[in-house]
Amino acid sequence: MEFLDGKLLVAMPGMGDPRFDHSVIFMCAHSEEGAMGLMINKPARELSFKELLSQLEVSEETPPKAPDIYFGGPVEHGRGFVLHTADYRIDGATMDVEGGFAMTATLDILRDIAGGRGPSQSLLTLGYAGWAPGQLESEIQANGWLVADADASLLFDLDPKQRWAAAMEKIGIDPRLLSSDGGRA
Repeated sequence: MEFLDGKLLVAMPGMGDPRFDHSVIFMCAHSEEGAMGLMINKPARELSFKELLSQLEVSEETPPKAPDIYFGGPVEHGRGFVLHTADYRIDGATMDVEGGFAMTATLDILRDIAGGRGPSQSLLTLGYAGWAPGQLESEIQANGWLVADADASLLFDLDPKQRWAAAMEKIGIDPRLLSSDGGRA
């Protein structure tokens, strides 16, 4: 199997795990040791960027465009991850991801975003989705996930409610025609 860094995982209807119902996950890392991704279409509506900065005691400057905050997955809810364009990096803290993306998980990026010095486009997640070695591959084989190419407009510009259908359409699938029943030929 090819590694899925920089790709999107798109949940199939009837996946079975309600936490991932109609989810779209941007894959930050995938190797023989496991996988890690960020859910990009489940907004964390109870928390604004300004409130987050206040809780973290980071300067409360209001950036020109505050990033949206999402539920990134069921692992480490209290930890923040910023998925962003590759025009920003912090040496030793930013992970480059295929396709011109990057991920940074430090307070420095939040300070830079608040001060208008951050990446041109970003979103912030609380928590992440993680898989043990072989687990993701098994879920894909069991028809739990489809794989799509990622692009900046889907990640950063599109309304989060539209991202699942848009990712399905990137694969060439009309989501209205999908059944929640799975099977094998």
